Amino acid sequence: MLSKSVEQALNNQIRIEAESSQIYLSMACWAEIQGLEGVARFMYAQSDEERVHMLKLIKFVNERGGHAHITELNAPKTTFNTFQQLFSELYKHELFVSQSINELVHITLSEKDYATHNFLQWYVAEQIEEEAQAKTILDKINLIGDDKGGLYLFDRDIQQITVTSQILPGAN
Repeated sequence: MLSKSVEQALNNQIRIEAESSQIYLSMACWAEIQGLEGVARFMYAQSDEERVHMLKLIKFVNERGGHAHITELNAPKTTFNTFQQLFSELYKHELFVSQSINELVHITLSEKDYATHNFLQWYVAEQIEEEAQAKTILDKINLIGDDKGGLYLFDRDIQQITVTSQILPGAN
């Protein structure tokens, strides 16, 4: 059984994951209209992955005697000055999500909720991957600078980055 404070913190994380999905969806739309097909595909896949993260949390809350809440979301930014800015914001967002997950883990430890703590270890590991991937992409973009040829190659090459698809909740 979840304590009210852990349930509330998990519901907050559900909202963050939903907003993350929307942020990446908005980034995909912007990239697509800029002609950045590879970046758009990457962002669509990221959006899907974030939705899966949200669903895993929802299932966990409901299965542990809590009530997952679906709430209103903040509208994401819809335009970016450059693709560098887009990926810089992606990286900053991943750092924010990691901080949020870490706070959630801290709450579970202070509440001695070891079942939820154990469940959240998957998210901790996932965020390590997400941050590393975003940082690597940002580093490559900073190397490209304003070179149009480099941007073309980057857009093509980012399609090679496979977003790890996660097992859907209830499928295991």
